[in-house]
Amino acid sequence: MSKRSVRVFAMLLALALLAAACGSDSDGDTAAATTADDTSADTSTDAAAEEPTAEEAMADDEPTAEEAMADDEPTAEETASAEPADDVAAGSIEELEAMWAEQRQVIIDEIIAGGYGVQDGVLVGPAGYTIDLSKCPADWSDTSGIVDGVINIGHTTAQSGALAAYGNIALGWGAYIDYINANGGIGPDGLQINLVVKDDAYVATQTQELVAELLQSEEPFYISTLGSPNTFATQGTLNDACVPQAFVMTGHQAWGDPVNHPWTSGLQMSYATEALLWGAWIEDNMPAGTTVGALVMDNDFGLAYEQGFVDFAEQSDIIGDVQIVRHDPAAATLTNEITTIAAGNPDVFISMTAGNPCVLAMQEAGRAGLTDSATALFQPSVCKAVSDFMAPSGDAADGWLIFGGGAKDNTDPQYADDTWISWMNSQIDAAGLDSGVSAYATGFGLFGWANIQALLIAAELPGGLTRTNLELAIHSLHMNHPSLIEGITFAMNGNEDAYFVEGSDLSRFDNANQSWILEGGIIDLNGQSPLCPWVAGEGC
Repeated sequence: MSKRSVRVFAMLLALALLAAACGSDSDGDTAAATTADDTSADTSTDAAAEEPTAEEAMADDEPTAEEAMADDEPTAEETASAEPADDVAAGSIEELEAMWAEQRQVIIDEIIAGGYGVQDGVLVGPAGYTIDLSKCPADWSDTSGIVDGVINIGHTTAQSGALAAYGNIALGWGAYIDYINANGGIGPDGLQINLVVKDDAYVATQTQELVAELLQSEEPFYISTLGSPNTFATQGTLNDACVPQAFVMTGHQAWGDPVNHPWTSGLQMSYATEALLWGAWIEDNMPAGTTVGALVMDNDFGLAYEQGFVDFAEQSDIIGDVQIVRHDPAAATLTNEITTIAAGNPDVFISMTAGNPCVLAMQEAGRAGLTDSATALFQPSVCKAVSDFMAPSGDAADGWLIFGGGAKDNTDPQYADDTWISWMNSQIDAAGLDSGVSAYATGFGLFGWANIQALLIAAELPGGLTRTNLELAIHSLHMNHPSLIEGITFAMNGNEDAYFVEGSDLSRFDNANQSWILEGGIIDLNGQSPLCPWVAGEGC
C-alpha cells in the first residue's frame, strides 16, 4: 500500500486499539496492556489521554480516520466491538456442524442470487471479481484433479530445515481430511480428498520444481503453498496455468491482489497489518523518541514486515531510531544478531522472523539482557504456537507480547472447555498424532476447516465442484471460524475485501501457565485493508 494509505490505515488501527482498550476497562475484562517495568505507560484511557490522539498525530492535509472510511462503513470503534452474527459457542460438534451448514447455504444462495458463475468465457463473482478464462491454457479443464471420485490437492511445505515445525501443519490438515472422507466426503457424490504433500525445505527453487512436478504428474485440483518466498516463486506459474493457489500458508500482503492474481488467496492476517499494529501500539503506549530494534529474516517474508513497519515509522512522531538487523533464514544461531541489537539498547524489540529462529531470538534476547532492558518485546504472529515456539524458549518467553491474528492455540489451557478445540484435540489424537503439538491443530483447524468449507460450498453450486466454483466459494466466504477468537471476523468479498482476517488479539505470554493472556479487547477492521498490487522492489 502507498505511504498515504499506510498512514490512513494505521490511524484506523490506532483508533481500534484505543477502542479495544477502553472497552476492556469498561467491561471489567482483562486489564489493558502494561509494560514490563513500573515506569512504562499502559493502554488505559488516562494513559492514552497523555499521548497525542490518532487525529492529532495526522498531518493537516491527511484525511481523518472517519473521512477515510466510506459513509456506510462502520467506524473503527464499532467494528472493534462488533459481535459475530452467530455465536460459535455450542454444546457439541453436531451443533457446530449444523450451524456451519446453515452458513454455507446462505453463501450458496447469495452466489446463485447474484448470478455469479462463468458467463461467455469469463468467471464473474462478487464485488467485481472476474477471471478471463480465455487466457487459460488450451488444454485447461475446470475439473482437472478430480479423478474417479477423488479430489487431488497438492501442498508444498517445509518438513525439513529451520522451518520444519510448520510441516506438521500438513499432517494436521491431513487428519481433518481423513475425518471428512470417513464422514461423507465432499458434495452429494461423496468425493474423497487425496492430499499430496511435498517437502521443499522452505527453499523457493525447490518449491518451483515441486509445483512443476505436481502439475505434470498429479494434475491437482488446486495447490496450497507455504512460505512467502515459495508462494512468490510459484504464483505466476499457477495463475498462468489457471490452477487455484488456495489458502496459501503465508500472510504476505501481496496475496490480497485478486485483480492481477485472481487464482491466489491467503487466509491469515497480513504481515503489513501486523507491522502497522506494532507501530500503532508504540504510538499509543510509548514516549516520543522511542527506539526500536528489529530482527528480520532476510527474505520476502521478513522484508514484508520490515517495509510495513519502516514506512509507518518514517511518518511517526513517536518512533525515533529503528535498527534493522537481518539474518539468514537457515541460520543455526542468532547470537551475533541479537548481541548487535542489544548493544543499541532499544526501548522496543520486535522479532520479524519465523520458525526455529523465533525460539533462538527469545533465548538470545534473554541471554543478552534484552528481556530486562527493553520495555516491550514482540513475537511475530507466525510463532504464536505454544508447544512449537514458546515452551521451548523456557523462562525467556515470559512477558512477550503478540498481535496473534486471533488464532486460538489448542494447547492453551484457557480453551480446554472450547467445544471445537476439545473435539479437534480428540480427533488429532485418534489420528495417531499428538494434540500437544500446536501445529497439528493449525493444520486441522485453522487451515483445514477453511479449505473444507470452501470445497463443500463449491460442490453445491450449479455445475458441482469445479475450479471456478471453488474460486467463487473462496471469494464469497464469510463464516464463524471456530479456530479464531470470538470477535475476529473471517470474511472475503471479491475485489472489495481480499483478506479473510483483518483483526487480532493483543496478548502477553504467561510462561507459568503456558498461556497467551488477552490484554484489552479485540481489534477488528474487517474490509478496511486496501488491495495490494505488489511490485517487486516497490511494494504495493
